[in-house]
Amino acid sequence: MAMQGRNNGLMADINVTPLVDVMLVLLIIFMVTAPLMMQGLDVNLPQTSSAPISAEDDNLVVSIDAQQRIHLNKGPVDLADLGVKLAAIKRSRPDQKVYLRADKTVAYGLVVRVMAGIKDAGFDRLGVITTPPDEPEGGKGKAAAKK
Repeated sequence: MAMQGRNNGLMADINVTPLVDVMLVLLIIFMVTAPLMMQGLDVNLPQTSSAPISAEDDNLVVSIDAQQRIHLNKGPVDLADLGVKLAAIKRSRPDQKVYLRADKTVAYGLVVRVMAGIKDAGFDRLGVITTPPDEPEGGKGKAAAKK
């Protein structure tokens, strides 16, 4: 019996041409769609439907009004003095809660600088005070908003 050649066996080479074709098409699709995804959206962040916080008198509230003035529990304070005052409060009351309330027209950079000042004063947790969203038309309250 003569041995036949091994030409009838499986081919060990992988054809990568279809793989390269698919990868090039995906690359082109992502290159075209990536700039479209970079567009920003106008959002109103201060509105939320979370549960209200407790109205305890010992809560510390840092507020930023529309004129970009900073207040610490209704008393005006400079951004440079905010960290010093908060650090003194942290030393006397280490379990003090801090909340931040900012007008929605305030520049985001100022809000971030105030948050950094609060963190530098030693407060690791910061609550953000928001307003509930406007009631939808029809006056059906939260049930209408969930539909």
